[in-house]
Amino acid sequence: MEFVVNNKAVTTSAAERTPLLYVLRNELGLRAAKYGCGTGHCGACTVLVDGRPENSCEFEVSLVEGCRVTTLEGLPNTDLHPVQQAFIEEQAAQCGYCTTGLIMRLVSLLETTPRPAVSEVRSALDRHLCRCGSHSRVLKVIDRLFSEECGGTTTLS
Repeated sequence: MEFVVNNKAVTTSAAERTPLLYVLRNELGLRAAKYGCGTGHCGACTVLVDGRPENSCEFEVSLVEGCRVTTLEGLPNTDLHPVQQAFIEEQAAQCGYCTTGLIMRLVSLLETTPRPAVSEVRSALDRHLCRCGSHSRVLKVIDRLFSEECGGTTTLS
């Protein structure tokens, strides 16, 4: 199977039903996406497939043939992405396990919906779980991001 990961063409001979997460981590050495629950309920493994957020732990690698996959490692690295910068400024990562998934989901939301309603933000993050309890800091990240993007109209915290 051939696909593109972080703007680089890759080929895998993994079995078709192999979770994309395993190929990313074990074959390609991309460690940002994490194995959390293995059932798509925590969001720690979120990557973008053709710009759409997907839980790579349950997303079969056969489904990405011919697609573009973006992991946290594939975000621009000359300057931090605004979502990454907001996480740093708000000190929103405690253990950091869920952070990658949250960042990727918010990157996707910003790219598809520059002026999201509060309900859209809540819906986008509905399947993300932070076990450390840094939810209040993540809400501050979202306020920072979307108040800047939306002219001060979105407030979650």
